[in-house]
Amino acid sequence: MDAIARSVPVGVVGAGTMGAGIAQVAAAAGHEVRVYDAAGGAAEAAVDAVFQRLARAVDKGRLLAEEAEDAASRLHAVATLEDLAGCGLVVEAVVEDLEVKRALFAGLETVCGPDAVLATNTSSLSVDAIAAELAQGGRFAGLHFFNPAPLLPLVEVVSAAHTDAAVADVLVATARAWGKTPVRAASTPGFIVNRVARPFYGEAFRLLESGRVDAATVDALLRESGGFRMGPFELADLIGHDVNLAVSRSVWEAFGRDPRFTPSVLQERLVADGRLGRKSGGGIYAADEPPPAPPTADPVTDAPSTWAGAGGFDPSTRGWSVSSDDVELRPADGRTAAQHTGGGPRTVVLVDLALDGSPARVGIAAPEHAPKEHVEAAIGFLQGHGFAVTILPDLPGLVVARTVATLAAAAADAVDSGVATADDVDTAMRLGTNYPRGPYEWGAALGWDWVAGVLDALAAAADDPGRYRVSARLRDRAETGAPGTEDERRDDLARRAAAAMWAADAASQALGMTVEQVSPGHAVVSMRVRPDMVNGHGVCHGGLVFALADSAFAVACNTHNRRTVAYGADVTFIAPAHEGDQLLAVAGERHRGGRNGIYDVTVYRDGATIAEFRGRSREIPGTLVPHEEDT
Repeated sequence: MDAIARSVPVGVVGAGTMGAGIAQVAAAAGHEVRVYDAAGGAAEAAVDAVFQRLARAVDKGRLLAEEAEDAASRLHAVATLEDLAGCGLVVEAVVEDLEVKRALFAGLETVCGPDAVLATNTSSLSVDAIAAELAQGGRFAGLHFFNPAPLLPLVEVVSAAHTDAAVADVLVATARAWGKTPVRAASTPGFIVNRVARPFYGEAFRLLESGRVDAATVDALLRESGGFRMGPFELADLIGHDVNLAVSRSVWEAFGRDPRFTPSVLQERLVADGRLGRKSGGGIYAADEPPPAPPTADPVTDAPSTWAGAGGFDPSTRGWSVSSDDVELRPADGRTAAQHTGGGPRTVVLVDLALDGSPARVGIAAPEHAPKEHVEAAIGFLQGHGFAVTILPDLPGLVVARTVATLAAAAADAVDSGVATADDVDTAMRLGTNYPRGPYEWGAALGWDWVAGVLDALAAAADDPGRYRVSARLRDRAETGAPGTEDERRDDLARRAAAAMWAADAASQALGMTVEQVSPGHAVVSMRVRPDMVNGHGVCHGGLVFALADSAFAVACNTHNRRTVAYGADVTFIAPAHEGDQLLAVAGERHRGGRNGIYDVTVYRDGATIAEFRGRSREIPGTLVPHEEDT
């Protein structure tokens, strides 16, 4: 399905920060954009704010003056709703009030032509509920941008019960044409990101409410061991606890007060006391002071020198065991160190989960009355591997393991409920929340039996075990180890095939490229332009833009688990890229038949197309993932 043509005007209703950002994105992509707001002067102020942002982008060398002038010339404030007549797409970004939105769209139905697409940017209301009274519900959908819209790449395309499939396809194609990465979601509470992200905050607050772990420790472990960009308390302070709590309450209420989404009593108290985070002068942390350092174990110099199994030690995996005469280290699996130790001959010390095999910090837990020298032996072993060590109380799931397990369970539940595909869930969480790894992929890598085991252990120790209940589909995954549907199997195989190919692509990795999204026949790859990538004219070498497009092409054509090579490609350069620009190459399969394929790739910079590429591929003998059927 083609995107809405650049010659077609786009309307934006609501001139706040989000509405202005969406207007900027559409104007930069080549559309005439009409901005309307019921408040007098608001639309004009929003347009002026966009002009100022474009000017700053020029001053910083991120945008050519001509490009900024072209975008500005296409952006207009309009005085009435009727001025949106003739727009092929109207995106609403007004206050989160159901009746206000319903009234607005009722008015837009009388103004816009029958072929116009109507979209809401709601983040918390039901798209079905907003569409309930529309005469033409088929042309209505959610188009949820993330703030700030010009910078963040993710867009959730949300289909209501009566949304025409073609309309959703048009919005997906349009979001891609605007330089965004779209994911598809059903109209359910929280869509993907706000639903799946709840455990990240919920588990952190439960740990803090227990009184046994402080906020700085939770944040440090999730950041330095789990690989998250920010810890949950740092992030909630930044977002604002009032905003974060409102999302949690909205999802909780929409799910009939499901205990899995129960808001934190401590966070409610913060909001009631006006401790909203940085914007109020402080929340969990004081706004004008750096967060306190987490507790770190003192250096140990006399640890045992011989450890059985040390060669297999990897805190990002399960199933390993490292032992000396008196101490055994094991990965966290939900059970406590005391439960692991039992009456055995060694003290078992648990090591919390890590994103990879070389974290900056790891958390450990030993039984409450473990001999001091046994704990120090474990600390010494880990310090010998270069890790800072934080000693945790002997709690089920520790910190990172319980967070990852509950996130993975939330991701699996979203997939099983038909909210989105596994690939779209993972893409949404990586791009929408900067998670270091998609939670569904992470759960699959650790094993669904591990995820279910951690949840079972948490439930056994919880006052409200329903918070950690394991769904029937997740239990089935845990017992069989297999994806639940044929689409999930295909998506899973596509990801594994692409990962196998990418692991051997040292050239692309050396250029700083990152695979952002993979599904059968499709791929999105990003690259930031480094200082050493620009030529004497101050622009990125065309050959590197070609390399980015070619890498996205290579990932896409190898997603079918058949070894595939290029045998021809054409590229057209449309606009330059500069140092610091984040480039996004979006590859899609145009044709695949027999051994041959044709793939189109568009390279975007801040929503603007800078290159178009067409690659021709040919399959050669062999598969990337052994012993798996190709797709």
